[in-house]
Amino acid sequence: MMMEDPKIRNLLEILGHTSLFPPQEQAISHGLLEGKNLLVTSPTASGKTLIAIMAAIKAFEKGLKVFYLTPLRALAMEKYNDLLVLERLNILNRKIRIKVASGDYDSTAKELEEADVLVLTNERMDSLIRHGTSWISDVGLLVVDEIHLIGERERGPTLEMILTILRKLHSNAQILALSATVSNSADIAKWLDCHLIETDWRPTKLLEGVYEDGTLLMNDGNHLKIHGYSDAAIDLAIDSIDNGGQALIFAGTRKRACSLAAKAAEAVLKRLDRTDKEKANTVSLQIRTKGEDLELTNNLSKVVSKGVAFHHAGLGANSREIVEEAFKTGVIKLIVATPTLASGVNLPARRVVLSSVVRYDANYGQNIPISVLEYKQLCGRAGRPKYDKFGEAIIVAEYGLSSTDLYEHYVLGEVEPVRSQLINDKALRVHLLSIISTIPGMKQDEIYDLFGTSLCAQNFKKTDVVLKIDTVLRYLQDENLIKSKNGRYVPTNFGRQSSLLYIDPLTAVDFKRAIESTQETNTHDVNKHALGFLHLITSCSDFYPKFSMRKKDLVELAAIIGEHRDELLFPINDFECSRSLMALYAWIHETSDRTLSDRLAVEPGDMHRMTEIADWLAHSLYEVAKLLRRRDLLGELHNLQIRIRYGIREELIPLVRLKDIGRARARMLYDAGIVDARKVSETPEAKLSSIPKIGPTLAKRLKEQLKKERQ
Repeated sequence: MMMEDPKIRNLLEILGHTSLFPPQEQAISHGLLEGKNLLVTSPTASGKTLIAIMAAIKAFEKGLKVFYLTPLRALAMEKYNDLLVLERLNILNRKIRIKVASGDYDSTAKELEEADVLVLTNERMDSLIRHGTSWISDVGLLVVDEIHLIGERERGPTLEMILTILRKLHSNAQILALSATVSNSADIAKWLDCHLIETDWRPTKLLEGVYEDGTLLMNDGNHLKIHGYSDAAIDLAIDSIDNGGQALIFAGTRKRACSLAAKAAEAVLKRLDRTDKEKANTVSLQIRTKGEDLELTNNLSKVVSKGVAFHHAGLGANSREIVEEAFKTGVIKLIVATPTLASGVNLPARRVVLSSVVRYDANYGQNIPISVLEYKQLCGRAGRPKYDKFGEAIIVAEYGLSSTDLYEHYVLGEVEPVRSQLINDKALRVHLLSIISTIPGMKQDEIYDLFGTSLCAQNFKKTDVVLKIDTVLRYLQDENLIKSKNGRYVPTNFGRQSSLLYIDPLTAVDFKRAIESTQETNTHDVNKHALGFLHLITSCSDFYPKFSMRKKDLVELAAIIGEHRDELLFPINDFECSRSLMALYAWIHETSDRTLSDRLAVEPGDMHRMTEIADWLAHSLYEVAKLLRRRDLLGELHNLQIRIRYGIREELIPLVRLKDIGRARARMLYDAGIVDARKVSETPEAKLSSIPKIGPTLAKRLKEQLKKERQ
């Protein structure tokens, strides 16, 4: 049947496939090309993306759109690149338009309307629904990648509500849910009304085992002896490299990842030939020139020159991308990573080593064993489909846990069932307000009915769900986010704006109270509350990452408060304050990445996420102030948002409005006496060219930019 379809046959020819993988054949035989809803659970690299691409072709034939949902931005870009093959097919008598969108929660995204395929993070899809985007009704295929993450506390409720609402409003759309690991897949399939395709087939055989005291016990019955070098995890990695493979070690902390990489570097270097060393040195130089000026980056550069790298969320984007590409091309033989890599980009290795099965969990405030689900996700990185016939996932026994217990629990153990997280208070606050704002005029019974079609209703007692909904509805009414008219719920202006801003109603209420408590003035002076607004932003429920205070930070915090006490909106409590406030305050005063790292232990990747979240929350604070008609605060909040985005003092704001001018170049211009666009326009091009970090090319572009703006 599949081969009879010329478009599918053409697709396979373009991809160089002579046959289909078993999961793909099963999907077709169970109605994939006839628009049937499917839940496909199969291991990593078993061809799930091609299943989605084949289904997309049939949606195009009906003149409908394809939405491909992923949980992370990095995965969105990866899937976008996979889907580009569709542009080479002649289906619509024109080039198929593929767009990826992952940011800007409050954007209406009109530019996305013409796309045939939209690759979206779950949050961006939710934002489109909240904005009442009309062309969502054109969806013919909804692909939901990593469906098991519906059980994840932070991100799961958003995906669950997306599916609940879309199934209610657009029930004719085909659903294709994909996952590598779901133990209760039948429950998920029942909820989504999907046919279940469940297989453990993978192109590379997966072997799992536990290592203890030099002996490796594998689930194929083999007992192998591993020669020791320095550390058990490193020994296992080196053994794989000696046999022509690449290795990936998962370490529980960033510090441990860096330490293991440094320890392994000399042993790996001895195994590199001349060509390998030259390539490694080239990548090392790339990191020094394109990465961040930090001790962290310098340390990374050193180990990369020896064929090893570490990878964690503290690294800057450039450094991470260089490492990932070098591993894909085989230049780097070993990566030591924190578990965040497992849920991000696809970097398979022949051997995956878990140096520990214990992680620190902030919710419990202590180290606890990882779940079997997380273990299986980490295992999914084992085996390079193009290079290996098998992959190996190995746990290192430690912390007094015996190899037998670890083997029985993780290797032989069953993955925990996926359960709805929608019943938690924050999730219900966020999504109840969103539903009432998106579908105004709903009665209480209609709200119950909608939630009755959620996974939450399948997992929990109806009385428990109803009680939770009633409690949250009262809170939303008490805080004037919604109101009831003739038995129907409608959002207030404040509630609707809060939902569109994509903030927790609790954050919105805190912002509103803080603004109302701020004395109104007629003056146009700005930056009277900069520290206070940063404190408000970093204290709210939506802000992350929040770094705990250290004893040595308290003196510096006291000095900052002493100098800017009049800017505070409410007192700062040492115990509730986070180091993130100090980092953001330092950032908007042009503190360098190196100083932030050395003094506050905040690394570039963390700072990037922090400024991104703070930028969004500063914008939200501005919109709440505008709604409350506090014109006296708008200029200051607008300026604060720009300062957060660029990491600058107030005087550089006029300069960063110019294209290609960031914090470093703006400071160079300002210190040269060129303080705004008018001064740039008046300054001779030759003088501009002589300023450090500007040069002749940028000087010319700046002149041309300003000339166009005057015309």
